[in-house]
Amino acid sequence: MSTHLRDRVVIITGAASGFGKLVAAGAASRGAKIVASDVNEEALRASVGAIVEGGGAATAHVADVTDLEQMRGLARVAVETYGAIDVMVNNAGVMPLAFFEDHAVASEAWDRCIDINFKGVVHGISAVYDQMIEQGRGHVVNVSSIYGNQPVVGGAVYGATKAAVRFVSEALRQETQGRIKVTTIRPTGVPATGLGAGVVNREAVAGILGRNLEQSRARADGAGVDGDRESIGYSTLAPEDLADQILYAIDQPWGVSISDVTVRASGDLFVI
Repeated sequence: MSTHLRDRVVIITGAASGFGKLVAAGAASRGAKIVASDVNEEALRASVGAIVEGGGAATAHVADVTDLEQMRGLARVAVETYGAIDVMVNNAGVMPLAFFEDHAVASEAWDRCIDINFKGVVHGISAVYDQMIEQGRGHVVNVSSIYGNQPVVGGAVYGATKAAVRFVSEALRQETQGRIKVTTIRPTGVPATGLGAGVVNREAVAGILGRNLEQSRARADGAGVDGDRESIGYSTLAPEDLADQILYAIDQPWGVSISDVTVRASGDLFVI
């Protein structure tokens, strides 16, 4: 196991569950100092408590990524507690898939999606930027999605936010080369994270599955599911699969930047 993360200060949003919780625990096990953030205070405290009980260094701070001042407060906590901000993982996100004909029921969720998925990333970058520049180095990790690769029906708003994350990430990389590393993570579907709970219209997954829609529905009923990670037909990523790749990207020497990572199950059914 690489040890480049030892003593690095890592902020992670959406750290109470899913990828964020796993990345926080994994980074702490490699010696990083974790500042974990989420809006779910109870789950966040439990996540951080488990790290501390295991001998890791971690602190919890409740912050809403849609509020820039709260994100600036999160950055201040990291500096006041550990003296630096080495890595910022902008992980918090929602996925309100829906067709435009669903606008009457989807509009509120779409607004929240834009605020969290896009504005939240911009706020996260803005909150840590000055500190990283002053330090002379830093690393920003932004979680996008394969939905940001190209437009598909049912994914217009969600996909647009994730495409915007890719756009912002690349612009930030160009602006800060030699000072801030930037990594864009593009996962496929990871059902066990609970992200699918925000889907407005279950039929809206049709766009990303195309002709594989019926086969996907069969898998939902247990048919054709390959859960063996050592199998070429492995069909659905587990949250740990993505967390491992995020950890790989951040556990590098300062001079090595893993700039763009797409993580798929080798036997997934997604068409983009």
